[in-house]
Amino acid sequence: MAIRNYKPTTPGRRKMSALVNEEITTSTPEKSLLATKSKKAGRNNSGKITVRHQGGGAKRKYRIIDFKRDKRDVVGKVATIEYDPNRSANIALVNYVDGEKRYIIAPKGIEVGMEIVAGESVDIKVGNALPIANIPVGTVIHNIELRPGKGAELVRSAGASAQILGREGNYVMVRLSSGEQRKVLGTCYATIGEVGNEDYSLVKIGKAGRTRHMGIRPTVRGSVMNPNDHPHGGGEGRAPVGRKSPMTPWGKPALGVKTRKKKASDKLIVRRRSK
Repeated sequence: MAIRNYKPTTPGRRKMSALVNEEITTSTPEKSLLATKSKKAGRNNSGKITVRHQGGGAKRKYRIIDFKRDKRDVVGKVATIEYDPNRSANIALVNYVDGEKRYIIAPKGIEVGMEIVAGESVDIKVGNALPIANIPVGTVIHNIELRPGKGAELVRSAGASAQILGREGNYVMVRLSSGEQRKVLGTCYATIGEVGNEDYSLVKIGKAGRTRHMGIRPTVRGSVMNPNDHPHGGGEGRAPVGRKSPMTPWGKPALGVKTRKKKASDKLIVRRRSK
C-alpha cells in the first residue's frame, strides 16, 4: 500500500494525499453480506445529541464481518480483497468449500487464492485462527477475543498487531500495540498476522469537505463561545482559559482526569499502556 500525493492545483489539493489501493481487487461487494446502516448523527432514541460532531457523510452499507471465526476446520479460499467504508482496515471475501461466503479483516500479506482455516490445531499461517493458548510465544496476532465465542474485540484497525509474551496457567500474556500488557483466557480465538492497510494513518485529509464526507461535523473552540455556552467563553478579545485546567462544555476537567470506569477485566491488565 502506497501514498499518492497530488499536485497543488488548488489550496485543498496542496497537502492532500490518498492511498493507492493496489491490494483491492474489486469495487463490488458481496450482496448477501450487506446490511443497511441508518444514520444516527450522534443522537439517541429521544433525538438528543449525545455524541457531538457527527452527522452528514456519504451513504454506506454495512459489511457483515466474521469476527467469531466459528467455521471450524473448514478450508476457505480468499476470493477478493475489498474496501470497507465502515473501518480503516480492508476486508477479504472468503469462499469456503461448503459454499458459504464470509468477510474477514484482511491481514497484511494475504492474497487472492490463499487458503485459510480456523480450528484448534491449524498451521501458524497468516489468516488462520486458533485458540490463543495454541499459538507459539512471540507470534504476532490480531482479532483477539476477550470472552470465548463472543468474537474479536481487540486489534482490529489498520496496521494494528499484538504479540504473545508467555503463558500463566489458563491465561496467555499479550502485549498490545498501545504498550498495554494483559492476560487473555487461553480458549479465546485470535488470528495470525497483523492487520493490513498499515499506511492508513499517514493519509493527509487536505480539506474540510473530505471530513464532512466521513460524517464528521465541525468542532467549535470553547474560547470563541459566550460564557453561557462554555466555561472558556467570554472576555474582551482573546482570553486565557482562566481556570486551573481546561474544562469540557459541562464544566468537568478535560485534561489528566481518568474517565475509565472500574471493569471486571481490570484485574487482567498487568501493565497499563505506554504514555
